[in-house]
Amino acid sequence: MAKEKILVVDDEPHIVELVRFNLEAGGFKVFEAVDGQKAIELAQSEKPDLILLDLMLPGIDGLEVCRILRQQKPTQDIPIIMLTAKSEEIDKVLGLEMGADDYITKPFSPRELTARVKAVLRRSSSSEKNENSIKIGNLFMDIEKHEVLVAGEKQEFTPKEFDLLKLLASNPGKVFSREYLLENIWGYDYLGDTRTVDVHIRHLRQKIERDSEKPVYIETVRGIGYKFNKPE
Repeated sequence: MAKEKILVVDDEPHIVELVRFNLEAGGFKVFEAVDGQKAIELAQSEKPDLILLDLMLPGIDGLEVCRILRQQKPTQDIPIIMLTAKSEEIDKVLGLEMGADDYITKPFSPRELTARVKAVLRRSSSSEKNENSIKIGNLFMDIEKHEVLVAGEKQEFTPKEFDLLKLLASNPGKVFSREYLLENIWGYDYLGDTRTVDVHIRHLRQKIERDSEKPVYIETVRGIGYKFNKPE
């Protein structure tokens, strides 16, 4: 079986060396880039299975790299874990808003990083495609094509947004806690950081609701989480 390929993007040599050593010990094949432009080029040419992307990079920063990769067809579905030395919540939220699947704050333990990589890859590979479709109101999801139409118009979704919408829309009326959504969409415990779910729910509402401030489809269940409604 071919080794899964990981692209590590960081301009700190000791970080790259540490990450490379532990990922290779875990059975992965590792590529390196020290700046944003090289990261984009390698992502396009090597088609890695996952990208570890530092936020602070010379030239094109990590957020812009993430945005560019999410806009391009060949790279838009590659899972991305953001690496950042910043602890401010806004940086983590910005990364998620740009389409990152996860984030990890420096300093991190090699064991934790490897576990995060495996969890994201596991979620990515288990989001199997089938021939089913979902039709609720003016919302239509083609699971096989990974497409969503809202009132007949195609909307673009990140992989995690699509998985979250599919889970909710497949179970109308069922209330999901934030913790359940974290575990089943992201594949591991976010240690209580439920803002991850809230950010993605806000994005979904902006894309599928007529008025995201007065949602019809995705209802907030106070103190618990969210549920998907069938409109009248």
